[in-house]
Amino acid sequence: MATVVLPEPVHVCVKAVAGAPDTLGDCNPSLPLPPSHILADSILISRQDTLFFYDLKSIGPFCQRVLLTLEEKKIPYEVKLIDLSNKPEWFLKISPEGKVPVLKIDEDKRVSDSDVIAQIIEETYPNPSLVTPPEKASVGSKIFFSFVTFLKSKNPNDGSEQALVNELNALDEHLKNHGPYINGENISAVDLSLAPKLFHLEVALGHFRSWSIPENLAYVHAYTKLLFNRESFLKTKPAAKEHVIAGWAPKVNS
Repeated sequence: MATVVLPEPVHVCVKAVAGAPDTLGDCNPSLPLPPSHILADSILISRQDTLFFYDLKSIGPFCQRVLLTLEEKKIPYEVKLIDLSNKPEWFLKISPEGKVPVLKIDEDKRVSDSDVIAQIIEETYPNPSLVTPPEKASVGSKIFFSFVTFLKSKNPNDGSEQALVNELNALDEHLKNHGPYINGENISAVDLSLAPKLFHLEVALGHFRSWSIPENLAYVHAYTKLLFNRESFLKTKPAAKEHVIAGWAPKVNS
């Protein structure tokens, strides 16, 4: 029998809640907040030279998407909480502009797109495959933008609510015909991208707009329940909804 060699753990440093150093906090991915980091092993160059840096108080949707990918692929990683009010020099040397997330490939090349970072993980660790067929990869892609537009809206008649409902309706119809996941029976990259965004949508709109996904969108409700109860999501979701709310508050109140 062949011996299976597991990769060494990926080291994940994330931001702690202010005043609670043992608890994850929250971030608003649209705000220029200071980053944390993931140190990944053997992606493109070497374990020492490849770094992921994330802005994570409670794991924002773009950051959680990468952690979900690691979880679903069963790639070992270790979480280390750090105080980002006192950013270490080694981080500033690697990411002087503070953009997050960012993957350092070498001294002159960095990638700061979570979609690209997730694709690099997919190419490096192809099993189990999380590839979404191209014809389904854009399903739900406008939901997050519509959610943020509605959340920030100061005009109840600007059509932003209906725009979000239209996008959710389109997702519901797709799931009705192709579910339970976007690519059928198996979860894939597009689901891992949508899951954290739908969670932030649910929490933020529920708090700031007293709004929830319409009950008639039964397939969307079943989908979110399926996603939010996956082991990978439960292990990587924000520590508390209050941190998600606090993360979005500056954007809502601006």
